[in-house]
Amino acid sequence: MAQYPRIDVVLGGYDLGTDVGLAAFCSVVLIEAPDASGALRRILVDPAHVGRRRFLLDALARRGLTPTDIDLVVLTHAHWDHIQNLDVFDHAPIYLHPDERKYAQRPHRNDWATPQWTGAIIERQDAREIAEGGELLPGIGVVDMPGHSPGSIGISVPTEAGLAVITGDALHFAYVLRTGINPLVFWDAEQAKRSIERIAALADVIYPGHDRPFRVAKSGEIEYLVPFRLTVNGIQPGMEGLEFPPPTQRVPWVMPGVEEQLARLRGTTPATTPT
Repeated sequence: MAQYPRIDVVLGGYDLGTDVGLAAFCSVVLIEAPDASGALRRILVDPAHVGRRRFLLDALARRGLTPTDIDLVVLTHAHWDHIQNLDVFDHAPIYLHPDERKYAQRPHRNDWATPQWTGAIIERQDAREIAEGGELLPGIGVVDMPGHSPGSIGISVPTEAGLAVITGDALHFAYVLRTGINPLVFWDAEQAKRSIERIAALADVIYPGHDRPFRVAKSGEIEYLVPFRLTVNGIQPGMEGLEFPPPTQRVPWVMPGVEEQLARLRGTTPATTPT
């Protein structure tokens, strides 16, 4: 019987927002698989932001792991909520797409998801580039999925249930598979749409950036693979001023100034120059 890689959601992804800011809880995913010599290796995908650091360390400890048991870290993209815990794994190489690495050195002034310090965080460690066609371990590949950011990637993993794809924010939430529209675009909305279409065609099981892993049933319905669990502290039902509006899908947002970036990429002159 074939020995498949093991995928484990270390910290779940959530779609949480308030009228005073975003919680921005991305999925943190662990892949365990043998290298070419047969030795077990561990890949951590997207180490999350510092508000989750203690929870990340505790989640690893429950698995009998410490940060040094992680052999390599992969960034699906370089947004703040996905990368801030990189220094926890400063012993390990960090893999990301070359376009993402380049952009992180000079992000657009309107890109609040890629602060100006992003490049410095990446470059202080052993950063390495990988793109489509590359393998992290035998059989574990990289799929280019730009649009949400210039160098967003997915990680493809063969499993007993078919091909699993860890998408990062190329596909934030399960419902995005139906709408075909990325709700948060910092680079190119049309590329983002094509990346969503590619995920739909490629993946049997999807590990999204801010949602639970799922698959699509033959009926077209979303089938989540794990139940929803979340405990909220600091607020109580019935508190004065606390509101729970009806569930809605996010209104898609495209960063003002994306045309400047694309013009620069194509070597033409934009109306204004990004800083």
